[in-house]
Amino acid sequence: MPENEVERWEDGEDRLGHEMAELVGRLSVEDDMDRETRGRVLGRIARLMAASARRAGAAGVGRGRWLTDTVMEIAPHVPVRDLETLRAHHDGETGEALADLLVRAAQRATTGVGAAGGALAAIEFAAPPLLLSAPAQIVAETVVVATIEVKLIAELHEVYGVKVPGTGTARGAIFLQSWAQQRGFDPMAPGSVTAALGVAAKTGLRKRLLRTFGRHFTTLGPFLTGAVAGGALNRAATKRLADKIRDDLRGYHIETGRQRPSVEGGH
Repeated sequence: MPENEVERWEDGEDRLGHEMAELVGRLSVEDDMDRETRGRVLGRIARLMAASARRAGAAGVGRGRWLTDTVMEIAPHVPVRDLETLRAHHDGETGEALADLLVRAAQRATTGVGAAGGALAAIEFAAPPLLLSAPAQIVAETVVVATIEVKLIAELHEVYGVKVPGTGTARGAIFLQSWAQQRGFDPMAPGSVTAALGVAAKTGLRKRLLRTFGRHFTTLGPFLTGAVAGGALNRAATKRLADKIRDDLRGYHIETGRQRPSVEGGH
């Protein structure tokens, strides 16, 4: 992306959120995307984030506040398919079979991002130091993987019929909290929506993002080592997260709204 095009994004936070969400959406649904194309998309995201980091300044970037704000900005714009659309995209599958398909698709997406990240590790972007002087690509990979997993969580809630109240920002905050805590949304818990929008939830999200960011440093290894390790770690982490979320969501009886005991192996 030309530098002047990057600079234009510095004028609008909301526009950045929409653009980033569009790019992440491509990475999460285009299964046939080759590594070169995926690398270009990730590189574009990295440049957009570099422009955003310049606005945030060293203090905000270094403490992880900017990373958290960026993910919170993107999340409400990521398209989440409803149950009818999901079934249409997966030959009418429902229930556990449909959930399995969504998890496998998300694993492919995060694996691909990890592999592309390893391939991009040697690229230098015109940007200030980002989070402990890491390349912009590492930060971009962290944001993309987190957002793909948040999208997966939102669509798993659709599959299991757990309705999340609100629209836009409120729902995005709930799914981000679900990602940070690795728990499904409990519709019977009082104050769940308010808590998701609070300071504690944002702090928890920042801590989880920084842990994920640390994991992605594996892509800084030699080309093949970084690509393989980054992809494998992302794939395993996405599966672990999905298993925890699904265990929670199975614990709700949606038709009556009453909570039933969690399945074996749940929380």
